[in-house]
Amino acid sequence: MKDMFSGCLVAIITPMQGGVAPDTPLDLKALAHLVEFHIDNGSDGIVAVGTTGESATLMPDEHCRVIKQVVDVVNGRVPVIAGTGANSTIEAIELTAYAQQAGADACLLVTPYYNKPTQAGMYAHFKVIAESVSIPQILYNVPGRTACDLLPATVSRLAQLDNIIGVKEATGEVGRVGTLRATCGEDFLLLSGDDETACDFMLMGGDGVISVTANVAPATMHELCRLARAGNRDAAKALDTKLLGLHQSLFLESNPIPTKWAMQRLGLIGNGIRLPMTWLSAEFHARVEAAMQQAEVI
Repeated sequence: MKDMFSGCLVAIITPMQGGVAPDTPLDLKALAHLVEFHIDNGSDGIVAVGTTGESATLMPDEHCRVIKQVVDVVNGRVPVIAGTGANSTIEAIELTAYAQQAGADACLLVTPYYNKPTQAGMYAHFKVIAESVSIPQILYNVPGRTACDLLPATVSRLAQLDNIIGVKEATGEVGRVGTLRATCGEDFLLLSGDDETACDFMLMGGDGVISVTANVAPATMHELCRLARAGNRDAAKALDTKLLGLHQSLFLESNPIPTKWAMQRLGLIGNGIRLPMTWLSAEFHARVEAAMQQAEVI
């Protein structure tokens, strides 16, 4: 199963139309076009309604509609991972159950944010979800957003559960790869959640990346992952250098603000984003555009 979810998995944005508002409407037609764009450009899988997909500000019915749209458009051509995490355990169970019903191949479950649970609390949270819904589940550790760090020792305990198949590690601490591999085993999926360190993560034995950069440069990011996973350090590093500007500039303001601006610049989406996110500040436009030129996407 690990091979099914390896490589370059794009953390796809959720297109919207109508500018910036509390209820900026979804653009499901543009979402369908984006799915085709990523399949055509070699993305190995699509992660729907994660952080980059503005999961925190979608209503539950919208969250489910986006998952179903991606599953239906993909139609089995690449794996679909649905973001179904929440800081409420019951909400996470309900979203995960819906994703399974909709036909997603796996779910991505972020650590409970804002609550700041203990390691014991996080273990119990993920264990209950895994026991409640049988779909394969990937843990998502991003302490910079959630204010809690799912430590390798806790991941190792959770890896003993049959349908917890991997972790997205977004700390940028590539040294965790060796610890997680040693304690969780060769069959446990190790995915980077940090584009800037993803190349090193894979060269150290990681299986892939859930990538923000892949929204803008999917073909190059796919090739980088292929080379890094094959151990071709020099070629992988050369592509990583080409993409470095994107890795950095797509976080000049909170994700997905710069990414949505870049995707509009490519003509793939409109200018919709949902409050409290705002459109990219004018002072950063030139830097994102320069990074896109460096990556040869414009």
